[in-house]
Amino acid sequence: MSRIFTTPFSSVYPHYLAKIEKKGRTQDELDEVILWLTGFDEAGLQAQLIAETTFQDFFAAATMNPNATLITGVVCGVRVEDVEDPLMQQIRYLDKLVDELARGRSMDKVLR
Repeated sequence: MSRIFTTPFSSVYPHYLAKIEKKGRTQDELDEVILWLTGFDEAGLQAQLIAETTFQDFFAAATMNPNATLITGVVCGVRVEDVEDPLMQQIRYLDKLVDELARGRSMDKVLR
């Protein structure tokens, strides 16, 4: 089991936010991406952050967007579509969306 699985999502969220804010994006845009991918509503996302849910529990509670499989590309030298572990793939999907947001892609393209 990877260490990231037991890491609280709320401990990584500020890093995602800092990454996109450096590039002129907003917290609302980050939340929109997370909500699109996971199926949470705003209250559900906030509840997950407050509860300090692990990535494993966060994605277990999520209803993944059916278009998540359209997310392709490389994160940390690994193609997200080739990741075999389903949980790790979901985490990489989120990483890829945050990367695309930080690179300035339009929300239409990020949200496929």
